[in-house]
Amino acid sequence: MLPPRGRPHLRRGRPGAQGRSLLWVAILFVSSPEAFKLSAVVNASGGPGRLTVRLRGGGNIISRIDLALRRAMDEAELEDTLTAKPSLGGDREDLRAVREQRMQRLAGGAGSPKTALRDAAPPLRRVDLKSHAYDYDMIVIGGGSGGLAAAKEAASLGARVAVCDFVSPTPMGTEWGLGGTCVNVGCIPKKLMHRAAQLKEALLDAEPYGWGLSSQPEHNWGRMVNSVQDHIASINFGYRSELRSANVTYLNALATFDDEHTVLLTDKKGTKTRATAACFLIAVGGRPKYPDIPGDRECCITSDDLFSLAKPPGRTLVVGASYVALECAGFLTALGYDTSVMMRSIPLRGFDQECAAKVVEHMEEHGTQFIRGCVPTKFERRPSGAVRVTWSKGGAEEGAEHDDFDTVLLAIGRYALTQQLNLEKVGVEVDKRSLKILNPADASATIGDTEQSTSPHIFAVGDVLEGRPELTPVAIKAGQRLAQRLFSTGAGRCMDYDSVATTVFTPIEYACVGWSEEEAEKQLGSDNLEVFHSRYTPLEWAPPSEQATELRAGRHAGSTCFAKVLVARNLDDRVVGIHLVGEHVGEIVQGFALAIKHKISKQDLDDVVGIHPTSAEVLTTLTVTKRSGVELKTAGC
Repeated sequence: MLPPRGRPHLRRGRPGAQGRSLLWVAILFVSSPEAFKLSAVVNASGGPGRLTVRLRGGGNIISRIDLALRRAMDEAELEDTLTAKPSLGGDREDLRAVREQRMQRLAGGAGSPKTALRDAAPPLRRVDLKSHAYDYDMIVIGGGSGGLAAAKEAASLGARVAVCDFVSPTPMGTEWGLGGTCVNVGCIPKKLMHRAAQLKEALLDAEPYGWGLSSQPEHNWGRMVNSVQDHIASINFGYRSELRSANVTYLNALATFDDEHTVLLTDKKGTKTRATAACFLIAVGGRPKYPDIPGDRECCITSDDLFSLAKPPGRTLVVGASYVALECAGFLTALGYDTSVMMRSIPLRGFDQECAAKVVEHMEEHGTQFIRGCVPTKFERRPSGAVRVTWSKGGAEEGAEHDDFDTVLLAIGRYALTQQLNLEKVGVEVDKRSLKILNPADASATIGDTEQSTSPHIFAVGDVLEGRPELTPVAIKAGQRLAQRLFSTGAGRCMDYDSVATTVFTPIEYACVGWSEEEAEKQLGSDNLEVFHSRYTPLEWAPPSEQATELRAGRHAGSTCFAKVLVARNLDDRVVGIHLVGEHVGEIVQGFALAIKHKISKQDLDDVVGIHPTSAEVLTTLTVTKRSGVELKTAGC
């Protein structure tokens, strides 16, 4: 029988004759994208036995095998020194003694085996894991993607870990399960509803391809919501099961710091308990902001409520121009709801503004209305149940306008959930505006590569970090690497926050990696920046565009996609940014992110032979630059 997942396990056989050289059989079960079993035989003195290590995660598999084997053999060596103790078979205190002695060695750093991992991190200011009396080696506060990934990774390295997760209801009473924002009220339900919108678009494109479509397709909001929520529930259940399998303790309670090594836990019934740990990882993420004007919490919803909304949203106003705002407005429009976006200033702040403008232009062409330069001043519930929204230019009282909407969705940004943690009691500093956790070296700087707070044994990953990408894969990888640096025998690797690819799932998607044009010009100067660009039309759009019917109204007529590559002329023509606006571009840019990581040049990109006929091939054929002034012509297959 295999040991519990993520736990090194040692079984001793019957002792052999004294002085006989026998064999240890080491079997490593590797869980990775290509699962396999490796058997190795190692000469050792002592009794015959079976050394079983469960190895999880990706990375350099040979290095991870070497690391796991060294760690397991280290435990075996330590056990042999405990002559007064029985075998490791079932005594929990014996297991704890071995673990704590190993941790003492790791904390000291002496004799730690070197790993083959490249780009090893600088020495981390390790938590003192010497034979402590705390309940856990690490308590993770927050059960989102980053926190769960770190907890499971730490447990697989022998640490005793607990995860504290508690969801406070929204003003509308919405709650959800384990998994954090991404799974419950973010990436997963958003992408599924985006897919629902895409399917309608595909139906409208079907007729020129020979499919009969006699009437406008009808959409059932309730059925979609139920399907989405059923899938989310299955993920919630899976996370609970994974924590049990990894021997991670799950505490469904709100955690606040009571002292430097203690958290006060309050469950739904108000029952209070305490738990202690040698170190803590804060991964609480954030929640949507409210504008703090009359009626906002009583009359409006946020993305925390939208994906489980029981009734169709009807005529909807989306306040804000963030990626959340545009994504939600986009799929609501496509699903048939009269949708407007109230935009105070620019769309998709922080993204390339030329690409952002093309996203907005496409949304307007396909039915989403934009109210520019305005902010709401109050919300009122009408006797009919509708919400009356009053707004004005820049919030001025003069020239105020109003209109009634069935649903008002606020998407004006997010704030970090740090105020509830009592961080001032343990010396963790946060940014006064964003409430995100700051770096220990300089409270005005962003978080350091070790994800350490201003307290030496308290760390943080994910959206709660100041100045880091608010992306699920970033939190997951940062959490895993932090756990490896804290609990493994090797130096580990730091999280690389540069050149992280992302996609905005608007009706026409926008994906990018590297710098925006604005950032590239700021970093390089206009003379050192070359911008290659092109418009293109996917082959799939051709028949629907050419055979417009009254039903489809020429949906693709005049629409084009866009590609842009940014090149640093003073850095050997290195590619520093790739941007695509089009269909399924996230699937394209994900691959090119690797190229950006490896610092490819424009010539490297030109040397690639594109796959024909695809949208991705446009990136291998870019020749027109902005500097040339040549007018762009739409390319196609």
